[in-house]
Amino acid sequence: MSLSRRDLLKNTALVGAAASIAPGILRAQSSSNAVTLPGLPYAVDALEPAIDSMTMQIHHGKHHAGYVRKYNVAVSKWSSAGTLEEVLATLPSAPENIQTSLRNNGGGVWNHTLFWNSMAPAGKGGEITGDLANRFVESFGSVAAFKEAFSAAASSRFGSGWAWCIIKPNGQLAVTSTPNQDNPLMKGIVPDSDLGTPILGLDVWEHAYYLHYQNRRTDYISNWWKVVNWTAVEERLG
Repeated sequence: MSLSRRDLLKNTALVGAAASIAPGILRAQSSSNAVTLPGLPYAVDALEPAIDSMTMQIHHGKHHAGYVRKYNVAVSKWSSAGTLEEVLATLPSAPENIQTSLRNNGGGVWNHTLFWNSMAPAGKGGEITGDLANRFVESFGSVAAFKEAFSAAASSRFGSGWAWCIIKPNGQLAVTSTPNQDNPLMKGIVPDSDLGTPILGLDVWEHAYYLHYQNRRTDYISNWWKVVNWTAVEERLG
């Protein structure tokens, strides 16, 4: 059954929150709903040795850029499409012939923009303190328990996908995982139990780490914690 865009937007508070967590995700071109590739908030080698510069160049300049290009082609065929966040939250109402492209490429655009803005050079991303630390304790029992749950979600994702920390509709934080370029904004696509506003996401597609880590995904996850931008994550709590 196809739901109207109005009905879906009424039933979720994710759209407005999602639009504010990573400035620069949506840069409309003229009056269209096209998006542009955001620049990295740091140099391509700034996250070394956790993430090498060659991976960053290919991941951002090829993969992310490809999602932007293909999304723009697809969204141009939907005359009533809204912003990227609105499209992702209302995918079941999109024309059938472009739903898959909007899902895969729109998700790729949004997910990667959050990803880049969730990282900072080692020692520059702040600490888990204040409200963020309190929320982790409230939702998981401890900061260590949160990290353990998140790492487990990332390492156990079969094939390609993402691990997320989300704000649930009830305000609690939760850890979840989605396949491919799906994300917790996609009402009607991901299970209701996985819906929420992402405040942190980790890409576990092989292209995110294979050049440097080969098949050692757990090493990639372990080193990634060193470059998380906790200041940005806390700002997304709202």
